[in-house]
Amino acid sequence: MKALIVDDEAANLENLHRLLKTYAPDVQVCAVAENVEDAVNAIKHHHPELVFLDIQLHGQSGFDLLKQLGDINFEIIFVTAYNQYGIQAVKFAALDYLLKPIDIDEFTVAVNKARKTIQQRKKNDRLGYLLEYLKDDNLVKPRIALPMFGETRYVNIADIIRCEADNTYTRFFLASGEKVLVSKTLKEYADMLAGYSFVRVHQTHLVNMSYIKSWLREDGGSLLLTDGIKIPVSKLNKRKVKDMLGEAFKLLSF
Repeated sequence: MKALIVDDEAANLENLHRLLKTYAPDVQVCAVAENVEDAVNAIKHHHPELVFLDIQLHGQSGFDLLKQLGDINFEIIFVTAYNQYGIQAVKFAALDYLLKPIDIDEFTVAVNKARKTIQQRKKNDRLGYLLEYLKDDNLVKPRIALPMFGETRYVNIADIIRCEADNTYTRFFLASGEKVLVSKTLKEYADMLAGYSFVRVHQTHLVNMSYIKSWLREDGGSLLLTDGIKIPVSKLNKRKVKDMLGEAFKLLSF
């Protein structure tokens, strides 16, 4: 579970870090922010699943942050020293809110609630992906759902040229020329697309075989795609590439 902490006081940031490390070690703090602008940028870049949000932030508020975002696809735990903000927090559909100084039991309850809610949402997302795939007009052109910041993009699998790992993210390169960045690992998509003529040619590259134009012997072996991009093939994956491409590669010397 990826979490972002938004608080303008160093002591509060340190305290939340310590509580998470001690009582919720499965929660990974992907970033911290001390003001609304930094928080907006951190949310767009890291796509957290949970945000611990202080209400008062250098003359602005956590509510100002949420108003700027529009669609909110993460859970929120407000953290405040003022009880009167509780009702307002609930109006913003916050998962929970914690009063400073933070009570450990209340903190644990709030994080457990977040964990269950996020897990249920993922299950619902997977069901939605399945239902989208099973629609009659998708039986010929299966699609994949790509969760992005603020939206879920449905893409025809046949329109995906390749996928490239970007740390813990995956960047999709589409036939239209568009690039889509998704906060999931390449391995997850390699497993998901295994039955659709995609081959993992390198640790950082997953390629749709329909877009392979030719095999290049340079640099130990690489693939030239129809969009002119050269993709390296690792030694470990060379045999697998040959097997998957089948008859077309029988005359090639690896």
